[in-house]
Amino acid sequence: MSRSRDEVVCSKSIPERMSGNEAVSYAVRQVNPDVMPAFPITPSTEIPQMVSSYIANGEIDTEFIPVESEHSAMSAAIGAEAAGARTMTATSSAGLALMWEELLLAASNRLPIVLTLVNRTLSGPININCDHSDGMGARDTGWIQIYSENNQEAYDNYIQAFPIAEDPRVHLPVMICQDGFITSHAVENIELLEDAPVKAFVGEYNPEEFLLNPGKPVSVGPYAVSAYSMEAKRAQEAAMERAGEVILEVAERFREMSGRSYGFFEEYRTEDAKYLMVIMGSAAGTAKAAVDMLREEGHKVGILKLRVFRPFPEKEIAEAIRRSGCKAVAIMDRCESYNGCSGPLGSEIPAALFRNKVMVETVNYIYGLAGRDFTVEHVQSVFAELEEVAQGKKEAPNHKYIGLRE
Repeated sequence: MSRSRDEVVCSKSIPERMSGNEAVSYAVRQVNPDVMPAFPITPSTEIPQMVSSYIANGEIDTEFIPVESEHSAMSAAIGAEAAGARTMTATSSAGLALMWEELLLAASNRLPIVLTLVNRTLSGPININCDHSDGMGARDTGWIQIYSENNQEAYDNYIQAFPIAEDPRVHLPVMICQDGFITSHAVENIELLEDAPVKAFVGEYNPEEFLLNPGKPVSVGPYAVSAYSMEAKRAQEAAMERAGEVILEVAERFREMSGRSYGFFEEYRTEDAKYLMVIMGSAAGTAKAAVDMLREEGHKVGILKLRVFRPFPEKEIAEAIRRSGCKAVAIMDRCESYNGCSGPLGSEIPAALFRNKVMVETVNYIYGLAGRDFTVEHVQSVFAELEEVAQGKKEAPNHKYIGLRE
């Protein structure tokens, strides 16, 4: 008899050393999803490879479906989830782009698929290293997106993904994102959880309704006339709004099980910060190290590390920045929007501040594209420039690149 998801079982920590891909694959083994369709693409290839090894060794009974492309992988995932099977897949970069049509279908059909996205730059020119252009490109497809700073977070976020996606208030697909090579292939110390508490936390998947139920035949994917389509889209958006509450509830249950706390974002040394940096992904670790050094020198700086990008926690971000009382904010984008003025966060965060009447100077920086190094010295230079802007010594640069070769 399976445990209810409302029951929390404390787990002992198991110290281990793993790459981010290994950590996610280990979490897949613990969750034991019903179906995994996948097609290999660097740097996510190791995940289906490792999961298929778990299957071959008899450690899990997941049905692995080798397919001819990433488009087919998401198509198969949609079919499996629509039939009531807990389903996951993994991809990167152009693989996510090839899934584009199917990403929209998965979300609009309200299918709680979990996809682990190992972030890699989109072409061109072709490049296999990390930036966030793949995830950011899919930001309006209707998927929940959660970003990981390190291997521990990639593991923890993945375990939380299924209770979020499958909650009846949500029923939306989830992307768990980690930075290609930086976390996916780098080995770090990690605290794993025991199998039994993870299985109890995730629970059995027994959906009340599923689309391909032979006892309740329905049309799936029919043409929606104008009288119905808009209402369907609004219902999808309402589910995304409700997802915020569920994400926090699941995070609290995870804290009770693991002792590790998560929210929409992490505030690092923000309590009296005059200057803040908003950043997400692995570069947050670099930024924290720089903040520690600057604090030792007497500079009041802090980091707001964004974890949940969709649903976008607009009010919470604005309130955190208001509460800090800071004079200026650096908004860091590992992606270019090609809109002539900012990256994705560089558009959304100022809009959030404006709508919530938080009047503070903001500067948008583009960094780390296609794996370009982002160093402690870069962070220090950003804070130095931010201070000059706030003091009126320098005009706020618009849409500035960090580490660009002149």
